[in-house]
Amino acid sequence: MVVLVTGTSSGIGLATAVQAAAAGHQVVATMRDTSRADALRAASPDIDVRRLDVTDSDSITAAIDGVIRDYGRLDAVVNNAGAGHVGTVETDSVDNFRKVMETNFFGVVQVTKAAMPHLRASRGRLITVTSVGGVVGQPFNEAYCAAKFAVEGMMESLAPVAAQHGVTVTVVEPGAVASEFVANVDVTTVFDTAGPYAPQLKAYVGRTSTSFSGAQTSDEAAATILEALTAEQPPFRMQTSDWARGFNGVKLADLDGSAVQKLTSGWIS
Repeated sequence: MVVLVTGTSSGIGLATAVQAAAAGHQVVATMRDTSRADALRAASPDIDVRRLDVTDSDSITAAIDGVIRDYGRLDAVVNNAGAGHVGTVETDSVDNFRKVMETNFFGVVQVTKAAMPHLRASRGRLITVTSVGGVVGQPFNEAYCAAKFAVEGMMESLAPVAAQHGVTVTVVEPGAVASEFVANVDVTTVFDTAGPYAPQLKAYVGRTSTSFSGAQTSDEAAATILEALTAEQPPFRMQTSDWARGFNGVKLADLDGSAVQKLTSGWIS
């Protein structure tokens, strides 16, 4: 199976590429900056590393065309590339919202659009890493959750259409994962502009720091992605841990929204 994975320089993407290669798949591991591929190459020297920036349509086209040229087929895509963001709408900028959507939503749209003809040809698999933040809205994650909600809605809508052409669509929803993804979210700047929201932000950061101290590893999260890649009939929605299943379950059984509001209000008070 020829598998293209986005966002493989660290974290879940790196772990997914390594595990898929170890399982015998031909992995094309992509990232925006290939100078950051040392950890990936050290873990799995035979992986094919290529540049792909999910916000650059020419880069996406070049990467996928290159896979077809060199391997003759594309059997699976793992949309993993993404970026975190912390802020609230009154004190955040609209440009920041657009940037978050560009990477986390439109990046997925562009990669999926370019890959679908080839996945139809191979009757392949489209796997997208979303988040529990794509199911449950969370304080100070308005832009991030908006993007992940959008991805979930897109994929849930696409799944039955793609299935008619032999393409299996799955979303994988991690909870807290210990990775550079978390470290790359700069809350210092957010504190500087928090204004009247500073007390709630302080409570949120304290609570979140505690939850990530017990987070699952990237390898554990990647194991669920590998299951989606290899299972005979993977479900549409898969969580990466019991905690994520319980957390998302609150929302999926919450018809009037009160359970989620009660849960997340406790994070900022």
